[in-house]
Amino acid sequence: MLHRRELANAVRALAMDAVEAANSGHPGMPMGMADIAEVLWNDFLKFNPGNPKWPNRDRFVLSNGHGSMLQYALLHLSGFDLPLDQLKRFRQLHSKTAGHPEASETPGVETTTGPLGQGLANAVGFAFAEKVLAAHFNRPGHNVVDHHTYVFLGDGCLMEGISHEVASLAGTWKLDKLVAVYDDNGISIDGEVHGWFTDDTPARFEAYGWNVIRHVDGHDAEAVKKAFAAATSQHDKPTLICAKTIIGFGAPNKQGKEESHGAALGKTEIAAAREQLGWTHAPFDIPADIYAGWDAKTAGAKREQTWNAAFDAYASAHPELAAEFKRRQSGELPSDWAEKSQAYVEKLQLEGPDVASRKASQMTLDAFGPLLPELIGGSADLAGSNLTKWKGSLDAATGNSSDGKGNYVYYGVREFGMTAIANGVALHGGFIPYDATFLVFSDYARNAVRMSALIPAHAINVYTHDSIGLGEDGPTHQPVEHLASLRYIPNNHLWRPCDAVESAVSWKAAIERKGAPSCLIFSRQTLKHQQRDKQQLADINRGGYVLSDPLDTKFKAILIATGSEVELAMEAARTLAQQNVAVRVVSMPCTEVFDAQPLEYREGVLPGWCRARVAVEAATADFWRKYVGLDGDVVGMTTFGASAPAPQLFEQFGFTVAHVVDAVKRVIG
Repeated sequence: MLHRRELANAVRALAMDAVEAANSGHPGMPMGMADIAEVLWNDFLKFNPGNPKWPNRDRFVLSNGHGSMLQYALLHLSGFDLPLDQLKRFRQLHSKTAGHPEASETPGVETTTGPLGQGLANAVGFAFAEKVLAAHFNRPGHNVVDHHTYVFLGDGCLMEGISHEVASLAGTWKLDKLVAVYDDNGISIDGEVHGWFTDDTPARFEAYGWNVIRHVDGHDAEAVKKAFAAATSQHDKPTLICAKTIIGFGAPNKQGKEESHGAALGKTEIAAAREQLGWTHAPFDIPADIYAGWDAKTAGAKREQTWNAAFDAYASAHPELAAEFKRRQSGELPSDWAEKSQAYVEKLQLEGPDVASRKASQMTLDAFGPLLPELIGGSADLAGSNLTKWKGSLDAATGNSSDGKGNYVYYGVREFGMTAIANGVALHGGFIPYDATFLVFSDYARNAVRMSALIPAHAINVYTHDSIGLGEDGPTHQPVEHLASLRYIPNNHLWRPCDAVESAVSWKAAIERKGAPSCLIFSRQTLKHQQRDKQQLADINRGGYVLSDPLDTKFKAILIATGSEVELAMEAARTLAQQNVAVRVVSMPCTEVFDAQPLEYREGVLPGWCRARVAVEAATADFWRKYVGLDGDVVGMTTFGASAPAPQLFEQFGFTVAHVVDAVKRVIG
């Protein structure tokens, strides 16, 4: 019978060999955590390699994602569709073994990790989603949602501030099915961490309300097994297992040193490690008995079959709930969604309310929320300003989730943690999460927004108080460069609607954008309703459309605007018309969607023959150069704002009819 250490050594060998072949990577962590991973994957983790998306699987997250070869080795050995050839091509173009784990590339990888601390945050999101989904669907005698989330993390994850934000929430939410393993090896890239990391980590997590298991020898399989057993048997707190390990375990000259952290060990050291570990096999050579010891395909299939039988019994007892569970797991929207959501958009166009777009957003939530039981959202301590609570909102974390109605999350002042947690909720399945803060504080959250686009994850980021129009709070709270910054994130859709109708359309588009994120940008100040015909209403979905054209003459210039500045552009167009200057007004609520339209449509909105163009947006001016060209002009921001009432600020920074009119006349020449 194989010894556990032999199974763990297979992970070490694959990590050494793959990093050496790539001459790039991090062998130390996989070698140090191999013993812990072996116990978890062979004795505790519930999964099915034949179906990586089995709904009731345990989730495994590698927050210290630089040690990606640990996860790749585990996936390969246990039977996932990750052949040895892919490990040999570690960190190479078009391989499934990128430098850091990527959920969209590798079967069995639950989330894309690498930026330290965010994997822990995603894991909190997974565990939170499991808890709330269980409250939504489980019934006495039928626990169809019942799984753990395990996350490996290192010193770097704990040094990042996001770890504080999300660990605090996990303790507050009592996520008892969350188990974190702290790889306490005392080494980071710069050397021994005692020079810059002296936190009492166990005490810190105990203060958060975690169950902490201290002083676990990460190379003693029985001690590790005992720790996991204790973690999974308690039912009131998340657990942190503090495991002491030796980075680069088995490499006699480099173990316990920074030399093994982020570089290939070298042929000489690998040979010495093979000798010390008693691993006599050639590079990438895994004996059949080792494969057999790791193979989880049969056991995984049996686990899923057992769950399927339990789900069948659940479906017999609760057929409507079972059908709803399947729908939400598939990501399909309710059958009446398209009709009812469009009816609401048309109703708004008919009624024409003049409201702040943040209020229009709340109105839309009131209309869409009852249609979407999977919608779950919250705000970073700004619910009363972001207007993210709707009439059916119930606290999902404390109390109301227990009767299956929770759908609102109080995140506290934790913008980064909130956004990364929402990514985990989205990836878990069964929910469409949204989060919210002021647009200026998207700076705190931006890397998690970037990750949602990269993963990708179907998360919706709501940002209000979208310009200098928020007024007296001043430049610390007035966003300037933030719209452009978020627009520049690949695969991210940013909507900045000009009225209640466009606000509803933006929510509808974000909800329907499966598997990818959106940012919805709303105003503090009231916005005037814009008139549209049926075609214009439909064309909002195309990201940009002609809102106004001269009636009886050819336009001489084009005004392009978003959000609160659309109203300004319309007023300027009317003033110019009185001066016999005909202009077209284009509302551009989502540049990414507009840019993806066929050339014929884009040319119809912004014809190439008209080079006299002016873009108007109370944000960084330079972004709009791609639409107005060198011949055009931008009425935008080139400095920070100031503290004053909004009307004075718009006057001060040139967002006036007179200024826009002058800009149009200049570009016409």
